[in-house]
Amino acid sequence: MRSSVFSAALARAFPEKRLFLRSDTETRYVRLSPGTQLCAVTGVAAVVGWSIIASAVLLMDSIGADQSRDQAAREQALYEQRLNALSAERDAALHDASAAQERFNAALRQVSSMQSDLLRAEADLTELQRGMSVTHDKLREVVLARDAAQAKAQDLAALLEGDGEGAADIARLDEMEDTVDLLASALTAAAGQRDAMAVEAQEAETFAEEMIYEAKLKEDRNDQIFGQLEDALTISVAPLDKMFRSAGLNTETLLNQVKRGYSGQGGPLTPISFSTKGGDIDADGQRANSILEKLDRMNLYRLAAQKAPFALPVHGSFRFTSGFGPRWGRMHNGTDFAGAHGTPIHATADGVVTHAGRLSSYGILVKIKHEFGIETRYAHMSRARVKVGQRVSRGERIGDMGNTGRSTGTHLHYEVRVGGKPVNPMTYIKAAQDVF
Repeated sequence: MRSSVFSAALARAFPEKRLFLRSDTETRYVRLSPGTQLCAVTGVAAVVGWSIIASAVLLMDSIGADQSRDQAAREQALYEQRLNALSAERDAALHDASAAQERFNAALRQVSSMQSDLLRAEADLTELQRGMSVTHDKLREVVLARDAAQAKAQDLAALLEGDGEGAADIARLDEMEDTVDLLASALTAAAGQRDAMAVEAQEAETFAEEMIYEAKLKEDRNDQIFGQLEDALTISVAPLDKMFRSAGLNTETLLNQVKRGYSGQGGPLTPISFSTKGGDIDADGQRANSILEKLDRMNLYRLAAQKAPFALPVHGSFRFTSGFGPRWGRMHNGTDFAGAHGTPIHATADGVVTHAGRLSSYGILVKIKHEFGIETRYAHMSRARVKVGQRVSRGERIGDMGNTGRSTGTHLHYEVRVGGKPVNPMTYIKAAQDVF
């Protein structure tokens, strides 16, 4: 019953038609039943719908690509701004550290000079006290001699009253009085010298107190400068350390390897190893050494960042088309960047080219060997612009984007291998974006 109703409705909607085909000798016709007409209409509708959907997908893909290019341009500008800001902060920190060290050395020289003046003043005061003690002893001896001479003079006077035999004793008494007068003069001069030396000692003590106060003020200023430098270095070094750890690199091993390649010594970052007293280094020297060590660590991080693939291999317009991981039943060992044919490809870190040419499904491939057991690969290029054995720098152009090898369209297949094993390149790129 239902089928007869459906057939009747179909016959009303699509009545049977005949398509006549006439030639010179005969005339033929093709019978178009309602079912055939329904299939034809359904097919046409399906084609039109598919065309509309495909056009919408292409339009959305184009809009997404424009947004991705704008986002990449903004991220690149932000990356360059942060890199320039970090370089400026590093230069300012180096300049401030050099100036602080210069001020610290000047303060040490001034404190050493003040210590020498204070020691000389203390030696003069000790000598003055010793002289005053000797003078007091001589004064007591003179007083005792005077008293004895006066007593003897009285005895002689008594003898003179008795007879004239004491003339010789009187002469001796006159000589003793002359001696007493000479000693009294010497005593007066010694007392004046004592008073003058006491005044000089007081002035020296006042000068020493002023020098100690100035040294304390300079010590407070140095402590403030050291604190600001320590805070700035802590803020600058911590993100760099996090960047390398996020990339799965052992920071201590990495820095030791960089240090072995740059082992020369001397210059403003040489640790302080002296003391004004010839002994162990003081607290300020230890803080200065700590600041210099952090500056050296930041500089080593900067050198290491040039040798590890933290940069993007494509600086122009591109979009990500495939990430690291399983794809189509097999492992995809890199990240794909799609762009225009001939887009410049850049080295993501300093290194040495170990392969530049065709290699099976990679097409035209460039391999670069970096420090820390890292290797990067750039595949499907249309042209390689480097040669085997050539040393390249981060950001240097090494080839052009193409479609060689096993490839479905123009793109760059970018790989990062550590110890020969492929790792996700986005781990390095994202770690660098958190810093730069």
